[in-house]
Amino acid sequence: MLSAVVAGAPVYLEATKPKCCRGLNGPFYSFLVSFRYKQNYCSQFGYNPSFRTCFKTFCKGNEVPHQRGFSRGFSALQEDSPWESGDVWSILAFYMFILHIPFSFGGLSVVALLTGQPQLDPPTEILSLLTIQILEFTGTLLLLKYTAKPQYKFTQFFKNNKLVENRNWFLVSALGFGILVLLVFLTSLAADRLFGPKPVNNPLVKEILLSGDVSKVACILVYCIATPILEEVIYRRFLLTSLSSTMDWQQALVISSLIFSAAHFSAENFPQLFIIGCVLGSTYCWTANLNSSILIHSLYNALTLIITYFY
Repeated sequence: MLSAVVAGAPVYLEATKPKCCRGLNGPFYSFLVSFRYKQNYCSQFGYNPSFRTCFKTFCKGNEVPHQRGFSRGFSALQEDSPWESGDVWSILAFYMFILHIPFSFGGLSVVALLTGQPQLDPPTEILSLLTIQILEFTGTLLLLKYTAKPQYKFTQFFKNNKLVENRNWFLVSALGFGILVLLVFLTSLAADRLFGPKPVNNPLVKEILLSGDVSKVACILVYCIATPILEEVIYRRFLLTSLSSTMDWQQALVISSLIFSAAHFSAENFPQLFIIGCVLGSTYCWTANLNSSILIHSLYNALTLIITYFY
């Protein structure tokens, strides 16, 4: 027997219904089936919402969380963040004061104390810095893993959004890198006019690059691989994604870029760091692919190393 249906609702055979639903007809059964379809659709993308969450989404008539990016036009970031919105600032504070500041700004002092060298030689310094970056990155991954919502698997954190695969992240990365170099160059010209010229290269990094092949390789690993991956994971994947789930992506972009700039504790480089954060964040919002911002970050740092080495 065919169930009674309303206009536009699907027709279901009584024999195909679950036992608990046999005898239910009309719009109520159609609602149950449609609701279950939406809940199953969410789970295809590694997101397993609770009954209450999916019921709320269905009743509002909204798209599932991973589809909100299209409704916001430019940004393709998912609506639902792996981290609770109320925990974002406490997680960030833990990262800053327990991981970032002690490791990045105190790590070399600890190494100097342990080795009994008041001034570390360049090879020891850069190899120690590489080790420190790896330890900080490991701690960051553990922090993000154990503070995420239970329904999110750690392997899902770095998966690309299948709904925006038509957005070529590699092409966007090339375009973003060109825009970034141009903006930093114009900013440098403006700063030189306002505050006077300053050295193009970092003398400490130049000393490390000139101290031997091992130091060169370690320097590349630190500035072109370890640092970009670490900073993109914390400032784009965690912070920007979490903020954009509770506010407009433009506001989230500005706030995350300001924090990214401030975390470097460099007043003279703050404007350039803010521009870098905005470009990296914009490419990540458009592609929803962390590879894009990591690639641009790596290329930019590589360019600065080349300039430092030759000039």
